[in-house]
Amino acid sequence: MKLAVIIPALNEEENIGKVIAGIPREMAGVDETMIFVIDDGSRDGTAQAARAAGAQVISHHSNRGVGQSFQTGLQAALECGADLMVNIDGDGQFLPEEIPLLIGPILAGEADFVPADRFSDGHGGLRKPENMSGVKYWGNQVMSDLIGRLSGQRFNDVSCGFRAYSREAMLQLNLTGVFTYTQESFLDLSFKRMRIQPAAVTIRYFPERKSRVAGNLFTYTLRTLNIILRAYRDFQPLRFFIYLGLPPFTIGTAALLFMLWHYWMYRAFSPYKAVGFVGIYLVSLGLILFIFGFLADMFMRLRQTQEKILYYEKRRTYGRDEN
Repeated sequence: MKLAVIIPALNEEENIGKVIAGIPREMAGVDETMIFVIDDGSRDGTAQAARAAGAQVISHHSNRGVGQSFQTGLQAALECGADLMVNIDGDGQFLPEEIPLLIGPILAGEADFVPADRFSDGHGGLRKPENMSGVKYWGNQVMSDLIGRLSGQRFNDVSCGFRAYSREAMLQLNLTGVFTYTQESFLDLSFKRMRIQPAAVTIRYFPERKSRVAGNLFTYTLRTLNIILRAYRDFQPLRFFIYLGLPPFTIGTAALLFMLWHYWMYRAFSPYKAVGFVGIYLVSLGLILFIFGFLADMFMRLRQTQEKILYYEKRRTYGRDEN
């Protein structure tokens, strides 16, 4: 079994060497470990420090976002013929010594995707990690609940940058977000019926550090929600557009029923003609959104066929017999 460890990094000269040094070189079930650092346009000596620590470095000439860095690492893992892939942040918040906890369920044939869980207390409850802000903790829980509702599963942590993937999950992944990849991965793999089994890990927050990804929590949340809504639109389009169309259709129907009642009682539409026009507009808008939903559902089936073609093309391109 070949393991590829992917480390996206931006200006992590001080920490990247420690993260690389902490990666176990001998793990049960793993014959070879390859380490790739994705230098996302760092302005310090991140690339040099990573090479000095023994990692292969792939550099972006400019900052392209953690989502694009992940996809660069994923491609590198597939090209080197990895059977397993682990991605871990380069800031030292996670313990690379815990990589065996994540790859264990995959090696045992119990999971395809094992995301780290920062919030499990080990007894079925949740805990806020030390030095993590209350706002950030709350935001993570809201996001986890939203992803759980969309995917039909329950997750405690969908934003963590420490994860393990089987080769099948690597081939199945087809992400579009460049700003982030964390939540979209859950949606993509859950809709493709990949087995997801979170694993509780240790997390260390350093109060003096500012997140490279979520430095502006408001902007991060808006961008993440955009990715989630787009993924939901692509994978559940009929439900997505029905949910959009129901409010205007319901309000418009109520307005028209009121107009009918008023005409029945008083034999006149005045003084509520405007209500009738608004009702017609809203009902029409709702119907248009319903039609969009049915059309998008048809296109989704085309997308599923294209994804299957892409999957088999990946298998052919990366030169492995998956049977």
